[in-house]
Amino acid sequence: MEIKGCTAIVTGGASGLGEATVRMLVDQGARAAILDFDEKRGIQLAKELGSPVIFCKTDVTNEKTVQEAVEKTVSAFGGIHIAVNCAGVATPAKVLSKRGPISIEEFSRVVQINLIGTMIVIKHAADQMVKNTPNEDGEKGVVINTASAAAFDGQIGQAAYSSSKAAVVGMTLPIAREFADYGIRVVTIAPGLFDTPMLAGLPEKAKEALVLMVPFPKRLGRPPEYAMLAKHIIENPLLNGETIRLDQAIRMAAK
Repeated sequence: MEIKGCTAIVTGGASGLGEATVRMLVDQGARAAILDFDEKRGIQLAKELGSPVIFCKTDVTNEKTVQEAVEKTVSAFGGIHIAVNCAGVATPAKVLSKRGPISIEEFSRVVQINLIGTMIVIKHAADQMVKNTPNEDGEKGVVINTASAAAFDGQIGQAAYSSSKAAVVGMTLPIAREFADYGIRVVTIAPGLFDTPMLAGLPEKAKEALVLMVPFPKRLGRPPEYAMLAKHIIENPLLNGETIRLDQAIRMAAK
């Protein structure tokens, strides 16, 4: 699918991987809606990027706000061709710790944001994509989800995070198969260690320790590198139903 002239929604679009993706899309001639809970940063970014971008305050676990954001995007730009799910949290918690067993509310919150939130966005975005005029390949839309290397080799304390991201991987193929009849592709990116707000709170020594686990290149990933892959996925019509690890060959240690 040619990005120029398309409309995209990007969850978590006010920072990190999402922000880099929004910037890439606008640079390639697309219109974009930033769906994020961070109103201050979202409005600031939309103002910086100008008229091809709008901000929609969105809680991906709240279906009403997602639906309103989708409707606002369609009203502003006439449709939706691309949906990129970057919203997520990585709250660590051991199943058994000094505080006692893990809080199911805490576990559920991670799953609600990372998994249920992704599904809510997919269903509302796809419901709009099916209305699009297909291109010469019969393509009407592209959905990109974000999983994690932790979906495959999660560390101690990542039971909630890893399971939520593994579920995103697990639903990629069946949704891609279902959406094939509609001309909508579904692909998931599984990033490794990226320099995003999710890691920003870690001390420098902790970041250095993480980098030691990375085979090559030996550094944290940069958000624009995620956006580079998202661009290729959108433009390459043969990529469908797949999860692509973007992780410098890392295989996470137990802790």
